[in-house]
Amino acid sequence: MIIFPAIDIKDNKCVRLTQGDFDKVNVYYDNPLEVAYKWKNEGAEYIHIVDLNGARSEFGVNTKTIENIANNIKIPIQVGGGVRDKEKVQSLIKAGVTRVILGSIAIENMELVEELVNEYQEKIVVSIDAKNGKVAVRGWEVVSNVDSLTLCKQLEKIGVKTIVYTDISKDGMLQGPNFDIYEKISKETSLNVIASGGVTSIEDIKKLKDMNLYGAIIGKALYDKKIDFKEAQQLCLLEE
Repeated sequence: MIIFPAIDIKDNKCVRLTQGDFDKVNVYYDNPLEVAYKWKNEGAEYIHIVDLNGARSEFGVNTKTIENIANNIKIPIQVGGGVRDKEKVQSLIKAGVTRVILGSIAIENMELVEELVNEYQEKIVVSIDAKNGKVAVRGWEVVSNVDSLTLCKQLEKIGVKTIVYTDISKDGMLQGPNFDIYEKISKETSLNVIASGGVTSIEDIKKLKDMNLYGAIIGKALYDKKIDFKEAQQLCLLEE
């Protein structure tokens, strides 16, 4: 299982939001590139980046910062946040991003998702943010009536290989992930599932690994030193 340290970028700073609330911002580092180097030096195989300005349609604010990270750290990065059209996907891939994460358009424009998957294949990842089993869109500000497991199955049908699944009610709360939904998705689809939201302890990571998940994104718990990255990484590299 891959551990993805999360770098959430707002106004070119590394921050964390509590439950996606833009009024509850905690700035961890002024320079996201410095953080990316930190995780690389600690042995990260892959880094997860969210453009929080992009998620709210404030495009371009963090573009240079993301390009800087992609061009300098020399390990794969995946980037999401407000990617809703082909041009944005192309520009991120051109900037050196390994995988692009699509969000709201998975609900709003499935045809475009299918077109992008056909063209870019495994470079496309879809992020599903859900609350009480229903998919949330537009930076978590709108909760739809779409069932998250149904959406997973639809995405699998059109060729999506990897998803990031975030339970909003767990994100940034340090209360542990929603193991039930990860188990359901793993049993009912063949998607590579990256767990996100509420990963708080080494025990959480062990449980996700035992469920054969593809990866886990960890943010707040790393920055608040609830989880030691190297310990988590070693656990994931252990053979069963």
